[in-house]
Amino acid sequence: MRVFALRRKSLRLLVIGISLLVFGGFLTGGPFAGSTETLAGFVTGIKKLHPIYSVDTKEPKVAISFDASWGAERTPKILDILDKYKVKTTFFLVNIWLKEYPDKAQEIVKRGHEIGLHSTTHPDFKKLSEQQMEKELTANSEMIYKLTKFKPILFRPPFGSYNNTVITVAQRLGYHVIQWDVDSLDWKNLSANEIQNRVLKKVKNGSIVLFHNDGKYTPEALGPIIAELQKKGFKIVPVSELIYQNDYYVDVNGIQHSSQAPKN
Repeated sequence: MRVFALRRKSLRLLVIGISLLVFGGFLTGGPFAGSTETLAGFVTGIKKLHPIYSVDTKEPKVAISFDASWGAERTPKILDILDKYKVKTTFFLVNIWLKEYPDKAQEIVKRGHEIGLHSTTHPDFKKLSEQQMEKELTANSEMIYKLTKFKPILFRPPFGSYNNTVITVAQRLGYHVIQWDVDSLDWKNLSANEIQNRVLKKVKNGSIVLFHNDGKYTPEALGPIIAELQKKGFKIVPVSELIYQNDYYVDVNGIQHSSQAPKN
């Protein structure tokens, strides 16, 4: 009985030790640092899946993206600026926006930009059933194709909200789940200078930059940002040209790596 009690005590101390190690990592940014979902995954043994926030590449290459779920007043000016600098980008479109601005969606594709899914009704995907997720994605894809004849291969979850089920469903339907590592915060109506400083300070090789198609100061900030990135030698490409579409893995920080590259 004494031996059993000692073993039980040792096991309890081991569990406490591991818990402190993990929790400490979360607080200090150590090897177990991450979200509460990552902690839950460590405890349950379920691997947490991650969307693509950025790409591991030595090339000075970045992607600029725009989410469209409200308004379109500034979209033509944004498209003209992109034409001026000979830049192609990615627009993530929602059906509620597509229904109101079908001509703008067609113009986006006509100008050589790609379209990604952003859902049908812009819900929080984490609150949906798998069936509801599939319906949101399928209806979104069908409307985009009906209006533009473009077949999307990318999906950006509304609000950036995701979990394992969201990623699994999207991948099962053939879509790469895309986030961003540089947020312009243009939706907060930051000034053009504030947007420029924020983006240029954070961007690096493989970055995915988030803008919105109708941010109040987005057009004013966009031209100088592109000019400075090009001056620094960055090539700006659509998201699908930045990411690895096959033979890749995404690490715990959301950085996509080629499977051919050694894992750290």
